[in-house]
Amino acid sequence: MRPQNEGVESGRLEVREVLLVRRPTGWPQPSDFQLRVRSVERQPQEVLVRNLFISVDPYMRGRMNDRPSYVPPFQLDEPMTGAAVGRVVSGGGDLQRGDHVLHHLGWRDWASGPPAAFQRFDPAPGIALSAYLGALGMPGLTAYVGLLRVAALKPGETVFVSAAAGAVGGMVGQLARLHGAARVIGSAGSDRKVQHLLDRRGFDAAFNYHCDDLVEQLRLASAGQPIDVYFDNVGGAQLEAAISLLNQHGRVAMCGAISQYNATGPEVGIRNLPLAIGRRLRLEGFLVGDHSDLAPAFRNEVEPQVAAGAIPVDETVVDGLEASPQAFIGMLRGDGVGKMVVRIPE
Repeated sequence: MRPQNEGVESGRLEVREVLLVRRPTGWPQPSDFQLRVRSVERQPQEVLVRNLFISVDPYMRGRMNDRPSYVPPFQLDEPMTGAAVGRVVSGGGDLQRGDHVLHHLGWRDWASGPPAAFQRFDPAPGIALSAYLGALGMPGLTAYVGLLRVAALKPGETVFVSAAAGAVGGMVGQLARLHGAARVIGSAGSDRKVQHLLDRRGFDAAFNYHCDDLVEQLRLASAGQPIDVYFDNVGGAQLEAAISLLNQHGRVAMCGAISQYNATGPEVGIRNLPLAIGRRLRLEGFLVGDHSDLAPAFRNEVEPQVAAGAIPVDETVVDGLEASPQAFIGMLRGDGVGKMVVRIPE
């Protein structure tokens, strides 16, 4: 039952939040999570935000492991965190009631904290709030950084992106097209998603990566031309296939390795890595947080394109905070198309 929270601007607040109660081995299970209602005493000068959408993202799987990484692991029996968009109910600092804000206190229906924890933004007319967690949020900026700075795409080049029906991969394809790529190729996990890339996303070619011969499928998709840029979201076999067909001085922007996030056996090795020497390839891993200086340029360029419909926004929306664990698991399995978000009804 949802707490009513009448008179939320003062006193105690009943917050529903999702906890990680067990570290997954292999694929996460719904039983690894727990929904809890907690009574919170609001502190003076804190901002109170009603969360409207929360984000579930692949990097969160790594945070469920208790080992060092570029972001601290989730703590057991503590509320999980992640990107969210909400509306200010009680302001503080420069934030006023009714403002829309982005923050990282997701996986709960109410968020409170100092004004510095929340970033005010003005949603553009005609753009859904949830888009600021996807096409205009971290996934979109990741695509922008990886394609244009890390891989340094040049007009006339051929681009291949894996997991192209996902939040990041779909944006890579759109940005490559808008920045003059001669040919944009995507891989996806089903024939339905392949058709979606061709019909809605404007990819020149796409293929189902559940095929017998990845290299041959990629060769056919590239029309026999070498690949100049590979945007890697999955690692493993698709990275190996891309290396086989990369042009001299080809570049790989290594964004993720989702094909191995839930593996319980030895990691898959890349058997053809010596090709990188003779072809003078550049393989570079990156974290979007290291490139926050590009955020204004990204927003200025991409927001008008989204508003005008030049960049379609694909989302899979799941309703209800209690459905967050299943939405997260579904995102890892490739359910849905585009950005997976959880909508929290008011």
